[in-house]
Amino acid sequence: MSAIFDFSSLLTVLLLLICTCAYLRDLRPTMFDGGQTLQPGETRLKRTGVLGFFWKMSRIGERMSPYVGASCVVMAINLLFLK
Repeated sequence: MSAIFDFSSLLTVLLLLICTCAYLRDLRPTMFDGGQTLQPGETRLKRTGVLGFFWKMSRIGERMSPYVGASCVVMAINLLFLK
């Protein structure tokens, strides 16, 4: 069954995506910026497309890291012992 149709698998994929993006952004902070720099008068970069989505996932992983970590532990227990 595809991960899209199974809620547990969808949560697992989302958690892995968040954790992976946060880890990669920790290694290379400008990885998801797409080589953009701030122009005069701009206050922030425009993050669009796939790289923008990955940047948002990494931001969720950074700001909510205790909750993401706890969710990963709960998901691991669920996958190892309850399935």
